[in-house]
Amino acid sequence: MSSGTTPLLQGTLDLIVLQLLHASPTNGYELAQRIQATTSDVLNVNAGSLYPALYRLEERGWISADWGTSDNNRKAKYYALTRTGRRRLAAEEASWARLSGAVNQVLLAGGRS
Repeated sequence: MSSGTTPLLQGTLDLIVLQLLHASPTNGYELAQRIQATTSDVLNVNAGSLYPALYRLEERGWISADWGTSDNNRKAKYYALTRTGRRRLAAEEASWARLSGAVNQVLLAGGRS
């Protein structure tokens, strides 16, 4: 990990993937690039983390996958959010809002000496 990247909290990769696929279907490589670009290189998800997450989400029925052709004319698996995935995304967003709000409260409360 380079000095400018931050490790993902456990469970946040699913939320990030679901949110980005909500915007538009994409293949794994492009998804990794979008994560990096969207977070201004703060988050960098490697294939060893991303693809198992995609397979897990597909197995749960939250995303679907179909083969297509990428921009560079290669065969690629494209992932899209399912109806079940949209419901799960809403639940994950609510959970994240609660968690991040609670952490923010602790940070704002201070406790610094």
